[in-house]
Amino acid sequence: MDTKSALIGEILKIELHWFLTVNPQLTAECQQHPETFRLIRQSIFETWSEKTLRLYLESLIDAQSKGRNLMREKYAKIDNLIPCVNISPMIYEITKIEERWQKEALAKYPYVFKQEAGEGFVTYLRCELDAYSQVTLESYFNNLAMTLAGGRNLVIERYSRIAQKMGYSSLEEWNQQAEGSTDEHQQGQRA
Repeated sequence: MDTKSALIGEILKIELHWFLTVNPQLTAECQQHPETFRLIRQSIFETWSEKTLRLYLESLIDAQSKGRNLMREKYAKIDNLIPCVNISPMIYEITKIEERWQKEALAKYPYVFKQEAGEGFVTYLRCELDAYSQVTLESYFNNLAMTLAGGRNLVIERYSRIAQKMGYSSLEEWNQQAEGSTDEHQQGQRA
């Protein structure tokens, strides 16, 4: 196993444990499918640099040593139960880039991304980034800036990885299948 894969494995171990305990009184539907959580998060982390992964893992370990659960905090922020506290301008810059990529992905693959775009995406991302350390944010931003300068779209790259792990040959095939599923659903509603 290479270093990057090992880092991702360690990150996923911590995150999954936290994710499964976000609301111990009420288990959400997505918590009943930890393999989906792992597939999505792994696909995201595979697009990160080794340096960013290492910095993020250090942040997770630090939070863990202080008894914090960053997943619980993220979802509490999404639900407006606690405020976002990180005022780093990097969060705004990262969100701007990711939102641009999300819109491009929606335009190109509307049946895959129809549920992912909009204000919900921005809120989720803002609450996710709020827990990152400044050095992690800077490293992540540098990754995004280099990717952007290279004319690439990490949202599409992440979802291409997800598509392949789900058994599709490509993101295009997933979009076509999703389109057919939507058409069948609409026809069924008309009947």
